[in-house]
Amino acid sequence: TGLEIDVSAAWRQRGPALRVGIIGVLIPLIIGTGLSLLLPDQYLAGPGTRIPFALFLGTTIAISAMVIIARVLGDLDLVKTDLGLVTICGYAVNDILAWIILSVVLGMATPAGVSWTGLGFAVVFSVLFTAFCLTWGMRLVDHGIAYARGDGGSSSPGMVLTLVTCIALACGALTHAAGLTALFGFFIAGVMVSEARALTERTRHVVTQMVHAVFVPLYFAGLGLKYDFLVEFDWFIVTFVTVVAIGAKFLGAWVGARGTSLSAADRLSIGIAFTPSGVTGIVVADIALEHGILTTSVFVAIVVSTIVSSLLVGPWLSWSIKRQAPIDAQRHLPRSAIRWDLQGRTRWEIIDELCQAVELPPGSPSLEDVTGAVRSREEIAGTGVGHEVALPHARMPGLDAPALAFGRSVAGVDWDAPDGAPVHLVFLVLTPEEDYSPQLQIMAGLSKNLTQAAVREQLLSARDEEGLWALLHDAITRTA
Repeated sequence: TGLEIDVSAAWRQRGPALRVGIIGVLIPLIIGTGLSLLLPDQYLAGPGTRIPFALFLGTTIAISAMVIIARVLGDLDLVKTDLGLVTICGYAVNDILAWIILSVVLGMATPAGVSWTGLGFAVVFSVLFTAFCLTWGMRLVDHGIAYARGDGGSSSPGMVLTLVTCIALACGALTHAAGLTALFGFFIAGVMVSEARALTERTRHVVTQMVHAVFVPLYFAGLGLKYDFLVEFDWFIVTFVTVVAIGAKFLGAWVGARGTSLSAADRLSIGIAFTPSGVTGIVVADIALEHGILTTSVFVAIVVSTIVSSLLVGPWLSWSIKRQAPIDAQRHLPRSAIRWDLQGRTRWEIIDELCQAVELPPGSPSLEDVTGAVRSREEIAGTGVGHEVALPHARMPGLDAPALAFGRSVAGVDWDAPDGAPVHLVFLVLTPEEDYSPQLQIMAGLSKNLTQAAVREQLLSARDEEGLWALLHDAITRTA
């Protein structure tokens, strides 16, 4: 989860990200804790445990699943859009705050009640540890990964993976020694590694795949061996946790998005995106179960709630996006905005070329403003989507309608894409500042079609500008 978090991007987007992230965790925490205090005694682990029980269950309910939503956004071709960026940045704030709250709850909650001494130490240690790791710690990790990669940066991901694992173990050991959960240290280690400039998207992808392919299945297999889910299944507590977790997280993110420039339709999508619970919530519940604060029936309810919310978010978010009016991208890409043989050798040179090619009506932003906006957006989070395709974009004030440009680089350009492949096909997408929807529709359609191998091969094999235009016209028509 920590590897999915981009603190730098979240800070640059701190207006909407902070609102959605902070409010999106506090509201479900308050609702979850408050309603958990009202549950019957049969769900408590023992007498006098109601407060720590409610705190743990409320914290579990408040934690959203960064890994789940990152995968869903990727499947829907939305991860590189501005709405996807706000969602991921909001999750970054949400997860960091949720883990700090969890570490505090762990420090103060015991089966016998609440330790106020533990509360004070947990708060101080958690804040200082997080502050150090997100400042000096990130710099040290960046230098360490750069050293592990070697001078040419050509070493295998295995060397970096070993270093990342050691960093995680060291941080986990430190937080465990402080009386908190080692998982808090693992999470913060992941955040530090995520911020390392020396870590390529390709290596990050390899590390993430390894975690998902090996550690997550092993963890769930272990849970299946430890607990009898059928015997401990309780319809009431399962329904309670599922409804409260989904509803409270939706409400929190939706309320947080209300103070931003997001439209009503986009606020709905943000609210939906924050509903899934994930492995983190299950791990938190497993810790509470081991500490004698939760019962097995409540733990089973949390696992079922996680599965239900994770299965629900994809179709639900897809519905919220598709209900918006589709955009005909073809209308906004004139033939004069096509560059069939880009000369740039870096992504910044390519962006400059396409900004010069795009056609804007009178009264639109200047070339300098457009170039600056696209470059700034690229610096926040790269727009290489993989499969040799990049979609640089920006939302521009003073723009009344979308404007597109397309370029093909025969030689290919390094865009730090997730698959490590050079980029050959580049679409520049400019849309009005006040509305996320046009950008969302255009980029999702383009990404869906251009990541098909047959379409890319046809565009790359076109021998002249006329042939490229015809193929491009057909590809864009299919995305409309």
